[in-house]
Amino acid sequence: MSEKRPVVVDLRFARESVVSALRSALQDRLVIDMGDPANADRDLSDAEFAVVWKPDPALFRRATGLKAIFSGGAGVDHILSAYELPDLPIVRFVDRSLTDRMSEWVLWQCLHHLRNGIRYAGQQRDRLWHEIAEQPEARDVTVGVMGLGVLGADSVRKLAVMGFNVIGWSRRPKAIEGIETFDATGLDAFLARTDMLVGLLPLTDDTRGIYDRALFSRLRRTGPLGGPIFLNAGRGGSQKESELIECLADGTLKAASLDVFEKEPLSSDSPLWSLANVIVTPHAAAASDVRALFRHVEMQIARLESGKPLEFVVDRTTGY
Repeated sequence: MSEKRPVVVDLRFARESVVSALRSALQDRLVIDMGDPANADRDLSDAEFAVVWKPDPALFRRATGLKAIFSGGAGVDHILSAYELPDLPIVRFVDRSLTDRMSEWVLWQCLHHLRNGIRYAGQQRDRLWHEIAEQPEARDVTVGVMGLGVLGADSVRKLAVMGFNVIGWSRRPKAIEGIETFDATGLDAFLARTDMLVGLLPLTDDTRGIYDRALFSRLRRTGPLGGPIFLNAGRGGSQKESELIECLADGTLKAASLDVFEKEPLSSDSPLWSLANVIVTPHAAAASDVRALFRHVEMQIARLESGKPLEFVVDRTTGY
């Protein structure tokens, strides 16, 4: 049996999490960890697979023998938009832990806005004891989810279990049992019924800057929450932040929960930090579990080596 070729790992994650996960991962082959300074000038031409998240731009010029590239997250725009890539399969990270974490964030934020979380937090800071009389039920609120891939499909199902009226939108038609869905031709109808808009779209040429004043202005304004609310945990490049800030200030949007931004980390002088109707989380909605990532890589490599096709391969024409 021929010796298995190395796997190169270049993950811009917390260093300790990568080191810890690698102690028990990919035990049957050599791992070249690019986070180790000792590997800075190592010959990578014999590497067979690469596991990456925002890697060194020189990596793909140095690793000339790759068979596949594994993204360290569900998104792949960090690779497609920033590098000249070889003609190889690019595999998205799909895992229960990643999916559950995203759905948890979406549920948390929708419930927070439903139950007047921002107002009650303000009252707590002011030591004010006052019950807010207006309290709609989840069934009164329509949550519209844009992006019905693995993460979006799981989120709509769990939102429905919590009692929300849930609808979904994707560029191409998608069928999800028990959920009314819309495609590109039905965007206006989808927006007109949406009280809380959840952004879980990948970043592509079609979705860059899609969340702008024109789109926010088409959301339902007569719903039980007193105005539309925007949640984005997809990609920061999908929102036009200057227009988003204006809409939050002038009432076009009642509130927002944002986990992703045009530039990250979010600049300390961004108005989003101080807007009273905005919740900011630091791209933490669905942080990758590094151990789960390596399990996913191991399973996909095993499939390939047994003659089966890779799963979750990116279509480069659509960007996801």
